[in-house]
Amino acid sequence: MTGQPNGGDDRLAAAPGRPSGLGPEWVEGADGRLFRSAARVILVDADGRVLLVRGHDVDQPSRSWWFTPGGGIGPDEDPRAAGAREVAEETGFVLEETDLLGPVFRRRAVFDFYRAHCRQDEVFYLARVPGRGQEPAPTATSGWTVVENDVLDEVRWWDLDELTDVGIEVFPHGLAALVRGLLDGWDGVVVQLDDQGTIGA
Repeated sequence: MTGQPNGGDDRLAAAPGRPSGLGPEWVEGADGRLFRSAARVILVDADGRVLLVRGHDVDQPSRSWWFTPGGGIGPDEDPRAAGAREVAEETGFVLEETDLLGPVFRRRAVFDFYRAHCRQDEVFYLARVPGRGQEPAPTATSGWTVVENDVLDEVRWWDLDELTDVGIEVFPHGLAALVRGLLDGWDGVVVQLDDQGTIGA
C-alpha cells in the first residue's frame, strides 16, 4: 500500500502540515492535495478468484474496504516493478515483472487517508497464479510496513459471485465485473475508470 519501506526520508515524512503516516513518495500537487502515482495488481487464480486486501483508515476503524494489492511507485521505479514489489510486501506472493500484464486499467482516485485529502493516479496490472491460489500464510504479512500494520486487516481470495454481494466497499467499484471481463484474456486496450470505478468516456 505504501510507496516504499519505512526507510524513506523521514524529513519529508515529518514536514510541517504533512501527516506522519504518509511516506516521502507523497508530494504536494498543483491542486494543493498530496499526490502520488501508484501501481496495483489484480491477482487471479485458475478458478477465477481474485486476491484482495482489507484495510481501514486510522481515524475510521469501524469502516473498512477491500482493494487490490498495490501502492506508491518509488522515485525512478518502473510501475510494473512497483506492482510486483507491492504484491510481495502485502501478500507474500512473489511475481516477476513479466508476470504482470497491462496496464489493463487506469484510475484517478481522490480520497482521505491519514487525515489528509489525497489524489492518487493508479495503473492496474493483471497477473495470474497457476492452479488454485492458496490462502496467504500468516508470515505473508512480515513485509508490512509500520503504516500497513496500522491500517491493513486481512488478505483473502474472493469468488467473484461472493464479491458482488459483499457488504462493505470494494475498490475500484464494480471490481467483480471488471475482473470477469479479463478472465478470457485482455484485448490490449487500457480502460480508464472514473471515480466510481466504471468506464469513463
